[in-house]
Amino acid sequence: MRFATQTVVSIITPTYNAARFITETIQSVKEQTFSSWEMIIVDDCSLDNTVDIVKIEIEKDSRIRLIELKNNSGPANARNRAITSAKGNFLAFLDSDDLWQPQKLERQLMFMEKNNLAFSYTDYRIMTEVGEKTDIVFQVPEKMDYKDLLKNTIIGTLTVMLDKRKIGKVQMPLYRDCSEDYGLWLSILSKGIQAYGLNEELAIYRKCENSLSSNKLKSARKTWNTYRKVEKINIPYSLWCFVNYSLNALKKHSRA
Repeated sequence: MRFATQTVVSIITPTYNAARFITETIQSVKEQTFSSWEMIIVDDCSLDNTVDIVKIEIEKDSRIRLIELKNNSGPANARNRAITSAKGNFLAFLDSDDLWQPQKLERQLMFMEKNNLAFSYTDYRIMTEVGEKTDIVFQVPEKMDYKDLLKNTIIGTLTVMLDKRKIGKVQMPLYRDCSEDYGLWLSILSKGIQAYGLNEELAIYRKCENSLSSNKLKSARKTWNTYRKVEKINIPYSLWCFVNYSLNALKKHSRA
């Protein structure tokens, strides 16, 4: 499939103290078989030499851009700054310690354009903090609507691609005690849009010991707060969704 000449994917990458991983993350983008992309890296006041590393990469590849925030304000604000400055019709999300397979953008764009989709996500593999790939691959459901997503947080942020022309303006909610990316997916699907899964392993999630996903209690609390603060769902229905979320999370984490 040939893509329209104006097809550009804007890759949204927040970063904070990611000097150990950012070069490998950038390299996985540079190795993409689809080359019409821009990578917008927003540094959230890193205390290490992340910015210096990114600047070196910019000298090698002009498709990479850097935004340096003046105040540390969390990944949601960093992503929103990148989204605001994005030039592409498509948005893709990649955190500064995760990786993509070389055909990720090409395969996902083909999937979306062939099926006229606004929102897609893919399977992904887990790797350890030191970069060793595990046997754990999360296979995603064929599609999800708003009610499905309220009960299951299976969509990996590093796998999401959005078509701005179909979805319109998007911003992540700025509640630091909520799950900001989950809140954005819910806000999109609440408009009647459905998200569709591509059952191909196209991304690799780095599971760090201090990550939110490793802290199950904190993750659960953020999910609950997303129901109540972002979606403003009443307590009985929030409890119903949370029970289902917990059961799905137990199935997911029993493998990881």
